[in-house]
Formats: sequence, C-alpha cells, structure tokens
Amino acid sequence: MAGGVLSFPLTSFHDDGSLDPAGFRTHVAARIATTPGAVFPACGTGEFFSLDEDEYRTVVTVAVEEAAGRVPVVAGVGYGWAQAARFARIAEDAGADALLVLPHYLVAAPQDGLVAQLEQLATRTRLPLIAYQRGQVAFTASSLKRIAAIPGVIGLKDGHSDLDRLQRLTLAAPEGFLFFNGASTAEIQARAYATVGVPAYSSAVHAFAPEIANAFFTALHDRDGDDKTIEKLLRDFYVPLVELRDRVPGYAVSLVKAAARLRGQPVGPVRAPLTDPSAADLAELTTLLTTGLDLVGAAL
Repeated sequence: MAGGVLSFPLTSFHDDGSLDPAGFRTHVAARIATTPGAVFPACGTGEFFSLDEDEYRTVVTVAVEEAAGRVPVVAGVGYGWAQAARFARIAEDAGADALLVLPHYLVAAPQDGLVAQLEQLATRTRLPLIAYQRGQVAFTASSLKRIAAIPGVIGLKDGHSDLDRLQRLTLAAPEGFLFFNGASTAEIQARAYATVGVPAYSSAVHAFAPEIANAFFTALHDRDGDDKTIEKLLRDFYVPLVELRDRVPGYAVSLVKAAARLRGQPVGPVRAPLTDPSAADLAELTTLLTTGLDLVGAAL
C-alpha cells in the first residue's frame, strides 16, 4: 500500500439525499485509474456514519467491481463490535480485501476495552483488520503489542499526530505490522510521520485532485528529495486548504465533496448533519483549487 497515496473516495448522493450508485461508480473508477496504493470506500471521507447496511453493501460492491483486483479495497466498519461485525460480513460478501475499524461510537473507553473491541470483531470476520486511532481511541505501546498479537489485526492508522506516542507504538510493534498516517490533510505532516517510520498516508485531496496528490507523493519519494516542490505545494495549496477546512466543523468532508463537484465529479451533496460550504467559502475553494492545479500543470 505504500506504493501510492491511499485513496478515500466520496460516497455519491442525489440532491434529495438518496444514494447515487452510478455517480459513485464513476467517481471511484476515476480514483482507481490514477493508481493509488489502495482504495478505502465507506470510511470517514465516504460518510460511513450516514449509510445504512444496504447502501453500504452497494458502495463496497461497486468499489470491488471497479478495482477488479488492481488495488486492495479496504472497507470501513464501525460503531460497537456487534454492529461492526454486521458491516464486516457485508464487506466480506462484497469481496473487500480488508477492513478499517473506525473509532467506536460516543463513549470513552479504557485500554482493555479498546483491545477487547478488536478481539471481538476479529473473531467474527475472516478479513484482516486495520485499527484506526483517532478521537477517543488512542492505544498505548503495551496495548499496541496486544492488538498486534490478535490474529487478523495487521495494522494501525493514526489520526492523532502525536509523534512521540506514535514512535513508541512503532517501536513496540512486531516486524511487518503496518502503520498509516491518517491525519486530516495528511500531506501537511507526511515528512514528519516518515521520520518515525510511517511513510504511508491517506489523501483526501486524491478524492478531488489526484494530480496534486500524486505530484506531492512523487516529490516526497524523490530519491534526491524534492523539497522545493513539497514546500511550494504545502505553502500555496495544502496549508491554505487546512485553514479553510478548519473554519467549520465537518468541512473535512464537505469541502472535499465541493471540490470534487468543481472538477465535475458526480458526488452530490453531503448528508446531514454535515452541511455544504457557504457561497463565500466555495468561491475561496475554487480559487485555491485553481492555484493548486496550476502548480502541477493541470486545469480545473
């Protein structure tokens, strides 16, 4: 999966809020065509929290069909382990390759409970599991050793960006255990994550501008170190994007969808409780997207 950016496609909805399978097929096919390291349908960016089980089945099935074995398909599952197991069975039947275990719903939990959550789910699916620590989920080094020993748990996606903690986790992990940078707009911290042994990262930008996401990835992995390109993209595109994203809760998803619509992708609006960007923020996003595309020789 470290051979390309990890792509988190958007789930397409019609204007009335109903699922748009054809739109999603077009969108996910376009993502896969740009050769990401893996595709992660029905995760946070894909509004997993707003999908019912039938919609989830459709989304994962379409992603698997469009991937056609060319890239791994890692489907999101979540809530408590009992509900996560229901989604896991659907993902298995749909042909997914692995599961990303999203943070559980609402309550804080002790380390023993976080470990038990994965233990319970692992006994109920044949698919490999990648834990996602974010929000109320944060593993200690000793807990990391415990979850890495659970049959089927193969990796950890980190969304806390606490590099001291993350370094302790990577040192505690067995050889071959996978780690991913899952910070919001992960490119901002990609170089820092790489210094603690976590070069693989997810890219929300890939959902609307794979040209920018792939240019950044290429520069980051340039054998001679293309710092000039990295810093130009960070300064003129990624940092302003983060500043815009941070203005309104939920913009981490709704801005991405708005940008995809600007590129002609049939993704539709977000579902409540998320809201689409204001007219002023959309105008700013348009200018920013145009700038970012121009930096990599692409057009809106």
